[in-house]
Amino acid sequence: MSEYVFKLPDLGEGTVEAEIAEWMVKVGDSVNEEDTICAMLTDKAAVELTAPVSGTVVKVAGEVGDTIAVGSALVVFATDSSAAPDDTQDATAATPAAADQKESQDSNRKPVAQAQPATSADQQRVKTSPSIRMRAREAGVDLSQVPGSGPGGRILKSDFDAWLESTGPSGQPAAPGRQKAVGSTEIKVIGLRRKIAQRMEAANREVPHFAYVEEIDVTAVESLRQHLNAKKPADQPGLTLLPFISLALIRALRAFPQCNAHYDSERNVLIQHHGVHLGIATQTPDGLKVPVVRHAEALSLQQLAEQIRQAAAAARDNTAGRDALAGSTITLTSLGKLGGVVSTPIINLPEVAIIGVNKAMDRPTVQNGHMVIRRMMNLSSSFDHRFVDGHDAASMIQQMKGMLEQPATLFMAD
Repeated sequence: MSEYVFKLPDLGEGTVEAEIAEWMVKVGDSVNEEDTICAMLTDKAAVELTAPVSGTVVKVAGEVGDTIAVGSALVVFATDSSAAPDDTQDATAATPAAADQKESQDSNRKPVAQAQPATSADQQRVKTSPSIRMRAREAGVDLSQVPGSGPGGRILKSDFDAWLESTGPSGQPAAPGRQKAVGSTEIKVIGLRRKIAQRMEAANREVPHFAYVEEIDVTAVESLRQHLNAKKPADQPGLTLLPFISLALIRALRAFPQCNAHYDSERNVLIQHHGVHLGIATQTPDGLKVPVVRHAEALSLQQLAEQIRQAAAAARDNTAGRDALAGSTITLTSLGKLGGVVSTPIINLPEVAIIGVNKAMDRPTVQNGHMVIRRMMNLSSSFDHRFVDGHDAASMIQQMKGMLEQPATLFMAD
């Protein structure tokens, strides 16, 4: 017998460390080569790792939530010396955990979803992605009770959502009547949720936020939106208000380039970007992500709508790569129908501005001395007051207001 030290491989360009999201094995377990042993979280993605050898787990590097440096020992295996590979052989990471919909993708290695567990039948782990495992832990769901429709019985996102809808978070049908709720649940803050917490804390600590809220009459642009949707082909998704708001923001930034900027605190330099790389804050099962629509200034209304839709969908189903979730120069954030009346968005560092979209609703307003019902919506925005003066922030939002209230101006050349 000999020992084989499995070191954490490079999980992507620029990755220097990763967080342990989940162990699929423990000390004393026997594993076969290609068995899934753990899931690791980088800044943007979850990656499942497979065993490079067959053997017995002698030691693991840490607990869920611990951070491991690339190149550090992750798992130590006791192996049959004749079967152990050369220690210099590179370990291979499996596809990202978002592979719920990619089981059949061609690869130079065996997909993780097809690995055969080496533990006894009662200890076999269900096949699913780390993001679904995390949701199950938070909801208190026993995944062994959830039927999977993917290859080899793998639990897909649709399977998990259907189970929650039919049984409730506890995984059991609700009992009639009311009962006392006892106990509590501790949820370790790890992975993307921890990254979000750290970024929000840094933004709130470092940036003097200036908030500005403006009411906008979107009756005309809503009428235009409905007209365009009525004329669209049946197989084309309908337009929402978001691409119109995006177009207004892009045009307003021409006069206020200081809002389309990054602050490099290490060099004490404000970098004003010529191109608009629009961040679209998107709620996902794993937390808030900001996919990017690059060079939004070069896109038409329909192109903006399509790219916003694609970017948000990729963020939700975990198919967005690292590059797709980085590099935004200004961010739009919207809670859609849950948008409320007013919000106070936190700036997405290192940006200096964020535009919050609230819910559009019919309200009574006064026009020319008469009470009329108009479609109204608030924009709740935040600016880094170190670099964006209050007058400039308000003026930029006022420009957006003017274009949205007279939507023909969105399409006029300067």
